[in-house]
Amino acid sequence: MSRPAVSARRLVLRALDQWPTDTIRPEVQFQAVLRKRFEQPGLALSEEEQLRQANALHSLLENRYKRAYPITGSLLEPKSNPAYFVDLLRELKEAPNRSFLDRIWLRIKGKVRLQ
Repeated sequence: MSRPAVSARRLVLRALDQWPTDTIRPEVQFQAVLRKRFEQPGLALSEEEQLRQANALHSLLENRYKRAYPITGSLLEPKSNPAYFVDLLRELKEAPNRSFLDRIWLRIKGKVRLQ
C-alpha cells in the first residue's frame, strides 16, 4: 500500500473520531458505520477517492456549507407554521431525556388531535 492511501485512510479515521454522537439514536452511530467501512482490509477505493471522502467529512465537521450558504429570514419561518423550526429544535433537545411513559403519551397525543 502506498503512502498517500495510508494517510487518506488516516485522515478519514481522524475525521470520524471528531464526529459528534447522535443522542436521538444512540444505538446507531454514523461514525461507527463509516469506520467499519474504512477499516476493511480490501477497501476498493482509490487514493484520490479516499482523499475526496476525507475532505467531504472534514467540510461537514467544520460546517463549511452552513457558513457558505446561511439560512435566514422567511425560510426559517414558513407562513403556514412560523414556529415549526423552533418547535423542531425544542423537540430534538428534549427527545433524548424523555421517559418511556412520556414517549407513549406523545405518540397517543399525536394520533388523537382535538381542535
